[in-house]
Amino acid sequence: MTVIDKLKAVFTHDSHDASSATGGSTSTSAEAPAAGPAHPKEGDAKAAPETAVLSDKPVFDQAKVTVIFVLGGPGAGKGTQCERLVADYGFKHLSAGDLLREERNRPGSTYGELITEYIREGKIVPQEVTIKLLENAMSSTLASPPHTSPEWSNGHGRFLIDGFPRKMDQALKFDESVVKSSFVLFFSTTEEILLERLMERGKTSGRDDDNKESIVKRFRTFVETSMPVVDYYRKAGKVVEIDSSPPIDVVYEKVKVEIDQRLGAPAPAASSQATPATAGSAATTSSEARTEPTTGTGTGAPTLAPAV
Repeated sequence: MTVIDKLKAVFTHDSHDASSATGGSTSTSAEAPAAGPAHPKEGDAKAAPETAVLSDKPVFDQAKVTVIFVLGGPGAGKGTQCERLVADYGFKHLSAGDLLREERNRPGSTYGELITEYIREGKIVPQEVTIKLLENAMSSTLASPPHTSPEWSNGHGRFLIDGFPRKMDQALKFDESVVKSSFVLFFSTTEEILLERLMERGKTSGRDDDNKESIVKRFRTFVETSMPVVDYYRKAGKVVEIDSSPPIDVVYEKVKVEIDQRLGAPAPAASSQATPATAGSAATTSSEARTEPTTGTGTGAPTLAPAV
């Protein structure tokens, strides 16, 4: 299979499942062609989709599904802040980088080698791959909500999407085929601080992209391809910029103020129906997964830039 063929064959899932999970309808273009199997169900490691097409209209209802994009350079602290928001506000955290890494490591994955190559080179993974993984993870979460609170009833849901979108075409395509985002949380800091944090993380993370050369590539990619995305949303009045240089607790207090202003303060302890998901089920991770190949971010997450 050629690279072009692989890009066309991206993680299709049964459009009926997505529709029933959200109470909405999906475009026929999102259905899996008869020639190829649907996106593999949990536990079906051998199943591998052969063809897929992104919908030409939003799969989810914006009135029910809230999406906040979480952006920032590699090492900006996106994963850490998302983890706290999940605990306090009941969000579902989806890290584009983790999802990509999980798919890369899935036995029998058609795209594992392709994803590995992009991540190693600090490049952005093709948008079809990343968007379809995110869409599938959202559908799965809505079908089995992590909480019983009103924010997660009757097809409603709240998502933090970490390390995505990394390019303008990703931002536009996600809005067009999945759901329009509510706003963007942008964590900013200096390149020196980012490098210091990631070099320290690299001592224990075991990630092959936590080395100085890859980190610098990822940062450059973020500046060149992702900052235009931030600027685009800023002009639309949808960017909340937070300086992530201070201690974690200080940063989080600022984040809470912004979230409360836009979504309201969290309700008293919402009961959880499910145990923390694993990367495979789009769970929140404490490490900033951040590997969308360079800024490319369902079930896992990456560091901004080549792998947020």
